Amino acid sequence: MYNTVRSSRLYEQIVEQITRLIMDGTLVAGDQLPPERELAAQFGVSRTAVREAVKALHQRGLIDIQPGRGTFINDMATSATGVVRESLSLVLNSTTGSGLRDLIQVRAMLEPAIAALAAEHAEKGDRQAMIEIVDRMDHLLDDMDGFIAADQEFHFLLAQSTQNSLIPILLQPIVELLQKQRRRIFLIRNGAARGQKHHKQILKAILDKNPAAAHEAMRAHIEQVTNDSLAAGHPVDGDGSPTA
Repeated sequence: MYNTVRSSRLYEQIVEQITRLIMDGTLVAGDQLPPERELAAQFGVSRTAVREAVKALHQRGLIDIQPGRGTFINDMATSATGVVRESLSLVLNSTTGSGLRDLIQVRAMLEPAIAALAAEHAEKGDRQAMIEIVDRMDHLLDDMDGFIAADQEFHFLLAQSTQNSLIPILLQPIVELLQKQRRRIFLIRNGAARGQKHHKQILKAILDKNPAAAHEAMRAHIEQVTNDSLAAGHPVDGDGSPTA
């Protein structure tokens, strides 16, 4: 079922494979993932990489970790998330060419509100995890795959920190479908550094428990991302189809 992976960011490829198996129906709600040692052997990686992948899948709301029993695909992963992602994929690849623009507009509406809610409701463990992710990104400014993976993890964690179970379902497919946009922005001179500056401002607002500041910091971040997309030649407006 699983393919051997080779990358400096092994765990992200593991996440992608398992997510794909969920989306195509190979893995369904209630299915149990093999034990850590067995997964490591099947993927051809260390147990550390598997452990990081399981952590990321759990943060994205795709699996439940039940101490003493194992790790299971949950109902949310195979129903609502899959349906939303597939629907958005159709929009993004629409022949009208407006799919990417519409997706970015929706993100611009959702994420500032998400940041504000996270500032209000994030628990101590959530805030500590955000600190660790942002710190990790500081060391990944020259590692595109690593930085993008951590960037996504940060935004997913914000969504989960709202304590609203619907928000991660809505945000996850949007963030994942903007992968190509993120890669193009990373290649712009200082693109990652600009994004990281905004991440730190968002984090500060979360740590200060300041919803208004978090909302404004995320709004400014989305504006920066949109401007960098235009600079990269990635159309976010007009009639052009999304570029690869």
